[in-house]
Amino acid sequence: MTWAVIISLTLFSLFKIVVTCLPTGVVEWILKKFELHSTVNYKNSTVFSNGKIIEGKEKIQIIHSFNEGTFLEKHYIWPGTEEHYLVRDDSGPPVIINVNEGKKKVKVSLFLYKDRVDVVKEYKKKILSYSLLSDLQIKADIIEKG
Repeated sequence: MTWAVIISLTLFSLFKIVVTCLPTGVVEWILKKFELHSTVNYKNSTVFSNGKIIEGKEKIQIIHSFNEGTFLEKHYIWPGTEEHYLVRDDSGPPVIINVNEGKKKVKVSLFLYKDRVDVVKEYKKKILSYSLLSDLQIKADIIEKG
């Protein structure tokens, strides 16, 4: 009985030391798997607005503003209400960012409002929605011209 306690205590102590002393790269990899607002690389993405491809300086500004946005809140999507999040009547045309990273393809739709940016991410068969505070709502005139 005492050997079982000593062995389990030793194993638990070793596990605790390993978990609390993980290298930074491993911790970042684990956190990246669970983050909702991930950064977009402008080289692996295409930006659309009003059916037109946005390239050059405007594309870099849009992606930079999206990456630097501050997360406000996550919206829970009830089953059967996905269409409400994908088609908005109260917003202008969405800015769509298609991201291709290897086998992973993500479609990010940005709906611009005066006080926030609503983001809808579609990948595989999942849809996630959340709001950002970003410079994109200020730069809406740049997007509409493109």
